[in-house]
Amino acid sequence: MLSLRQIRYFLAVAETGNLSQAAAGLFVAQPALSRQIALMEEELGFPLFVREARGVSLTPAGTLFRERIGDVAQAIDEAAEDARCLARGESGVLRLLHSSSIPIGGPLLDSLQAFAKVAPAARVDLDRVSSEVQVAEIAAGRADIGVARMPVLRRDPAVQFIPLARERLVVAIPAAHPLADRQSLRLADLAEVPFVSAVHRERGGLARRMTDLCLQRGFVPRMGNVISRKTSMLSLVGAGFGVAVIPECMATLVPAGAQVRLLDDSDATADAAILLPLAPSPLARRFAVLCEERWRQALVASE
Repeated sequence: MLSLRQIRYFLAVAETGNLSQAAAGLFVAQPALSRQIALMEEELGFPLFVREARGVSLTPAGTLFRERIGDVAQAIDEAAEDARCLARGESGVLRLLHSSSIPIGGPLLDSLQAFAKVAPAARVDLDRVSSEVQVAEIAAGRADIGVARMPVLRRDPAVQFIPLARERLVVAIPAAHPLADRQSLRLADLAEVPFVSAVHRERGGLARRMTDLCLQRGFVPRMGNVISRKTSMLSLVGAGFGVAVIPECMATLVPAGAQVRLLDDSDATADAAILLPLAPSPLARRFAVLCEERWRQALVASE
């Protein structure tokens, strides 16, 4: 069986027509190169070159062999380069999941833009799912990485969590609401105000975090006439159905008819995390590093 090294040697000699020049270009000794060509001819069962006083020339069989083997060598080179790019996290498909409270904007969008620059040959396949579903999808190998809003109620030992920088929570409130006249609010001020978000009994995430904070202040959030567990809740705020407590990264999504007010409570914060399998792909590792950096930079800039 011919080796890839022997094929490269043969093509170099065929290109130059001179063993000395080919050996110099390959950074090998001429006797070693001659020996490899002889071994190839022995393996193939026919001469590849005619030895002449001023060099070598291809035999008819050697010419045919070169025509056929040239494309194979190029294909091997291209396959090796593609594989190197994949191993370095520069190409391939990254299956990325994100929670609805981590929208395509702010630090996540910054991460995607940075990733596109460092890995232009890669493609990102995005899907928006709950934090708990992210855990299941990654554990099953159907996704490569997730960016989830905490808390996550159900964990899996096959999935690791990398905490992201903590965000402040703010209130999205209808512009016509009496509390909108105030520059900042406290969670206790919302005890009698209807909320347009709702907690899923089997899931964590933003609504769970908001509810836990309200319970610590002695009240259960009142549900509005119309509620949503997705970013559509912000449209409900704009329409006057109630308020929503959201991370700062969602503030840019607040529509006309709604305003954002800061929460003065020191614990009015939200956590997020990167979810990875125990043995992440090079692409997933690369995106995770970028996401941590962009998340930290975005939150420092907002302070």
